[in-house]
Amino acid sequence: MRKKVSLFSVINVVILLMVVVVTLYPFLYMAAISLSDSNAVMKGEVTFLPKGLNFDTYKIVLADKRILSSYANTILYTVTFTALALFVTSLGAYALAKKHMPFHRGFTLMIVFTMFFSGGMIPTFLVVKELGMVDTIWGMILPGAVSTWNLLIMRTFFSGLPAELEESGRMDGLNDFGVFLRIVLPLSQAIFATIGLFYAVSMWNNFQLPLLYLRNPDMFPLQVVLRNIVLAGQLNSAEATSIGGDQLLVEESLKYATIMVATVPILLLYPFLQKYFVRGVMIGAIKG
Repeated sequence: MRKKVSLFSVINVVILLMVVVVTLYPFLYMAAISLSDSNAVMKGEVTFLPKGLNFDTYKIVLADKRILSSYANTILYTVTFTALALFVTSLGAYALAKKHMPFHRGFTLMIVFTMFFSGGMIPTFLVVKELGMVDTIWGMILPGAVSTWNLLIMRTFFSGLPAELEESGRMDGLNDFGVFLRIVLPLSQAIFATIGLFYAVSMWNNFQLPLLYLRNPDMFPLQVVLRNIVLAGQLNSAEATSIGGDQLLVEESLKYATIMVATVPILLLYPFLQKYFVRGVMIGAIKG
């Protein structure tokens, strides 16, 4: 007996397919343009697949010293920021998950308050400047080291862990830090992977913080260099003039190649974290 397909399922599949097309098309188009021959691009023959496979644009992008140095800066900022943010967020979330903590409700209300009201960009900049963190790595890392939303998701996850596990740890002589390190952390891989991905993506794609707090071009992350290339066409490479016949066309191809180089690495994290991602978000959002 064949199972009937509901109208809702059909509509749901159609909408999801449309979302997939809208999401993938820009990447496919940029990849096709960046890998295609200049003549094919000029004639408008490139759609989803590259024509006249050509890797010269990627050679130029990877040969630019600014791209390599900004790549190193971005990796440094992302790894350091994610590690510090997970450390601070997890400790704060674990403490807030304990309702017997003194002033638990007061601390929770103050933290939730920051979701709706904040000092703003100028007061934050003045604080960072007075602390001497302008043009340093700490100006990139510390101002956004804790996200209230991520903190609350992680707190909800910790609140759902069985209290009996922690009680058994205390019976074995563990203090609060011991319980957290030896019992809570091994059970929290899903939420740590999920929140870590949120933090890593936010730092990888961030160009507002470096524009505010960095003055030395040697410290610029990849997104600032990418922004300059896309908006101003500032690709410093003598080889750019030797490819193809139209300089404007070559610059557009190089821009797409640069965007792909900047985007693909962070996208590669999703397949490895997918099994934790949905589980971590759903558990952290539903339990409470």
